[in-house]
Amino acid sequence: MAIAMIGRKLGMMRLYDGAGHAHGVSVIELGPNTVTQVRTAERDGYTAVQLGFDGNRKRVNRPKRGHLRKAGVETAALDQLHEVRVPNVEGYELGQALTVDQFEPGQFVNVAGTSKGRGFAGGVKRWNFRGGPKTHGQSDRHRAPGSVGAGTTPGRVFKGLRMAGHMGAQRSTVLNLLVVLTDPTRNLIFVEGSVPGPRGGIVHVEPGRRKPLAAFQPPALPSAGEAGAEPAQAAEAAGAAQEDGAGA
Repeated sequence: MAIAMIGRKLGMMRLYDGAGHAHGVSVIELGPNTVTQVRTAERDGYTAVQLGFDGNRKRVNRPKRGHLRKAGVETAALDQLHEVRVPNVEGYELGQALTVDQFEPGQFVNVAGTSKGRGFAGGVKRWNFRGGPKTHGQSDRHRAPGSVGAGTTPGRVFKGLRMAGHMGAQRSTVLNLLVVLTDPTRNLIFVEGSVPGPRGGIVHVEPGRRKPLAAFQPPALPSAGEAGAEPAQAAEAAGAAQEDGAGA
């Protein structure tokens, strides 16, 4: 059974599936994740596994190194740790590696991450306010928020009013993104649509509740031999064209 995994957003690109339909996909380096702790109902009161993902070795402090030493992975740079609830911990053991091959093309996943920080933003950018009128003597009200409340009654500003403030840098989850392709050899997963965060941001991918697409045709990527043969064939064709031009 597939469980949530930790990954890193690499960017976006375009892929064509087996039916020729174009998909704008986000490329995520998903795994390998290492099991660093197993929680049981007898000892902890619930069942879960803690996963670690490679990152910056300098961010692994001494307490975290001691924690990883118990799992036998002290030398790994597992600075990203995340606990995943599972119904049963059978089949999981310390040091076990989980890879992207547990996800298949055609299924749907939920991707969570920290959105891009936009700093201090005004009402127009933060809440899509339309701004003030552009005419009738208005010279400096184009992006003003407008009125924030009445006067004597209630004589205050209600809590939760949409105003300018810090934008972004919040936990965000996108639901039911289609898995277009997986590449276990490079630990990559290609999901349709955008995911929160910048390039290099940490994301969490978990199986979605939507049923998989039964008739989905994933893209057919060329193998290593075929990919290496295509440039050679192109070079031979270019050389033959130059010879024909010289002979003419």
